[in-house]
Amino acid sequence: MKHILMVENSTILRSMCLKKVALYVRLPGDFGFDPLGLGKDPAFLKWYREAELIHGRWAMAAVLGIFIGQAYSGVPWFEAGAQPGAVAPFSFGSLLGTQLLLMGWVESKRWVDFFNPDSQSVEWATPWSRTAENFANFTGEQGYPGGKFFDPLGLGGETKDGVYIPDTEKLERLKVAEIKHSRLAMLAMLIFYFEAGQGKTPLGALGL
Repeated sequence: MKHILMVENSTILRSMCLKKVALYVRLPGDFGFDPLGLGKDPAFLKWYREAELIHGRWAMAAVLGIFIGQAYSGVPWFEAGAQPGAVAPFSFGSLLGTQLLLMGWVESKRWVDFFNPDSQSVEWATPWSRTAENFANFTGEQGYPGGKFFDPLGLGGETKDGVYIPDTEKLERLKVAEIKHSRLAMLAMLIFYFEAGQGKTPLGALGL
């Protein structure tokens, strides 16, 4: 009886380990490093990956904009658009409210689509789009919609007879590359914030 229990316990532990390893393998760029145990719950881990992707993509766009903006205009990113002494056409509250309204609408759609996939790729949910097909998920994976709208260059697939066909191998390589660049960009933005607090810029730190 004792041997049977030991075998059963061993089987259960092995099954749990395999499930955990499989979960990590399915996440591009995730090697199981989780000292705070944030990914113990698979549901939360999925949401954390979604949040990491979105923040990482914003960070990559921001880093690129900071470098190009200052290189082109010579104005530090934290002073962009500032005109000392000029009369502001809108109050800070109006601008903040407008941004919260617009970004809130977009983020609410993303939130709903996360918990109910493809629910936003319908005409009533995208009234300003010529066709809801532009916002459909062509890869079947959360956070990677693909299609001609989100993959116009065909980096993760190709379009044949008007139908987008994802390339699994390419997509997996791009996922890993994207998450690595995303993490690097988020770290860079954190450094940029510290530099801005001291009145310094990324290009200035490089002596440019």
